[in-house]
Amino acid sequence: MVKVRTFMTPIKIFATVRELHELDTQVADFLNAEHAAEVYSVSDATTAGEHGETIGLIRTVCYRV
Repeated sequence: MVKVRTFMTPIKIFATVRELHELDTQVADFLNAEHAAEVYSVSDATTAGEHGETIGLIRTVCYRV
């Protein structure tokens, strides 16, 4: 069965690298817990604040169990 899951993280100035590593770990842990057989796609999109600044990241994963 093919499934899609979305993850989100806020992005703070000067903490982006740490936040991206934490998001990578969260997604990897989820895929391991789901016993994902294959990952078909991973897509990142940003969210913006009132003045156009990047304030978050949305990661969507399509996988097969």
